[in-house]
Amino acid sequence: MMQMRDLAKSSGEWLKGAGPHSDVVISSRIRLARNLVQFPFLAQATRDQKQRVLDIIRERLVAVPESSKLTFVELTAADPVDRSLLVERHLISRELADGDWPRGVAFCETETISIMVNEEDHLRMQVLRSGLELADAWRQIDRVALEAELDFAFSAQLGYLTACPTNVGTGMRVSVMLHLPALVITREIEKVFQAVAKVNLAVRGLYGEGTQASGDFYQISNQRSLGKSELQIIENIESVVPRIVEYEKIARDRLMAENRASLEDRVWRALGQLRAARTISSEETMHLLSAVRMGVNIGLIKDLSIAAINQLFIHIQPAHLQELRGEVLDTDERNVERASYIRSRLNGSASESH
Repeated sequence: MMQMRDLAKSSGEWLKGAGPHSDVVISSRIRLARNLVQFPFLAQATRDQKQRVLDIIRERLVAVPESSKLTFVELTAADPVDRSLLVERHLISRELADGDWPRGVAFCETETISIMVNEEDHLRMQVLRSGLELADAWRQIDRVALEAELDFAFSAQLGYLTACPTNVGTGMRVSVMLHLPALVITREIEKVFQAVAKVNLAVRGLYGEGTQASGDFYQISNQRSLGKSELQIIENIESVVPRIVEYEKIARDRLMAENRASLEDRVWRALGQLRAARTISSEETMHLLSAVRMGVNIGLIKDLSIAAINQLFIHIQPAHLQELRGEVLDTDERNVERASYIRSRLNGSASESH
């Protein structure tokens, strides 16, 4: 079983900067929402019923193909830093972390599989992959879905029944995380939002629904699950994301052609600040790392990998810093620790291209 400190030190498969369009597409995620037919939805369930749901699902996890590699965390017993670490790693939602009822999560070593128990629904299973890999993610989650092991609430007319009406139907949420700094710089990002809305897709921040964009990261996802098959939902996302990727690349090329000095200044100034700072907030770090990541992608920075930058985006978050340090830190202490961690990872690592 993986310990939280080991998780804080590691790098999940989705952070490795691999897969199609990985210069723009950070990750692809497919999540399925399911409810056990013999229990009320979470909002109506008693604490004893929630505990029973947790116990039943935990027992059935042995049917998951990678069950021997799963780590199960009972979140009621986990401390706040550990729960926040799992949120930062995109293995659980903030709602699951902050709850006060029986709940848990199982995840594999590579972090490609995460199974949340008693979030908004009894069961939320997700597969997370690097780059634009929705087809592979769908094949993987189809093997994890526990359909043969559990009796899910299902209507012949509506499909899978879920706590939120927007998830009724397939119970599927497909999302792709994109890094779009050039579209933000050129102020063309709103055009993307408008185009996405016209095809019934939603734009969210780094940590999903209700969060703001940070580090120029945006999640594109389906808004509804009813009336379309799983493959139709995936195909809709797959038809839109490459066009957004193309717009971002065009914007990067235009910045290089028309404002190269300004762009180089932005990139190298950001790297210089990160390599020299003695105290820095997570918000400022995300902003600066976004410029550095773009600099790596457009060839200005040669000796840093996308995987290293992707990992930094996660490892500089508050819970990761505290887990690595082995103690609870206040805001000022975290800012100092963050700056120290970044210097240790970046100094002497990058050289300029000419």
